[in-house]
Amino acid sequence: MADNDSGGTARQHRSLRADAQRNEDRLLKAAAAAFAREGADASVKDIARDAGVGVGTLYRRFPSKELLIEATYRHEVQLLCEAAPDLAASLPPADALRTWMERFIDFMATKHVMGEALRVVLTDDSERLETRTHLAEAIDHLLAAGVSQGVTRTQVRAQDVLMTLGGISFMADTEHQPDLAGKLIDLLLHGILAG
Repeated sequence: MADNDSGGTARQHRSLRADAQRNEDRLLKAAAAAFAREGADASVKDIARDAGVGVGTLYRRFPSKELLIEATYRHEVQLLCEAAPDLAASLPPADALRTWMERFIDFMATKHVMGEALRVVLTDDSERLETRTHLAEAIDHLLAAGVSQGVTRTQVRAQDVLMTLGGISFMADTEHQPDLAGKLIDLLLHGILAG
């Protein structure tokens, strides 16, 4: 049943009018910022206000806070995955990798803050695996760009990088050291970059 619902949501998402799509994009951006600051307790009224829309508009698109949390999470994953080709095209490979990794850590920090709510909403293991696959594909794109320029090691696997970034995120979160993630990313890059 959930799969049919999410498919319907995806079809609705594709067919939104331009103004409705702009409203949704603003809502998801405002929600991501609010959830990063306040976690799942963030006020829906404040999110609507920050997005420049009425609460009614928010509830028409997302009838419950759980649906808003789920949509925000999926949207953030999508943005993260879509960033990889853009970064690979616009930055040197090492800089593109670092920038993407920093964005991933920010994404994971927001996910940790929304942790309990996400556990309730995202109960499908296949969806989690699909998300991991998409994230690994984004990393693979960045690694391949580096390999083509002789900057990254050929034997580095995207899944290994993803698992390591997950560990970095967890350590930075539990140790409450703001600069720890950056230091650990430096170590990870040292292992990825050739020579």
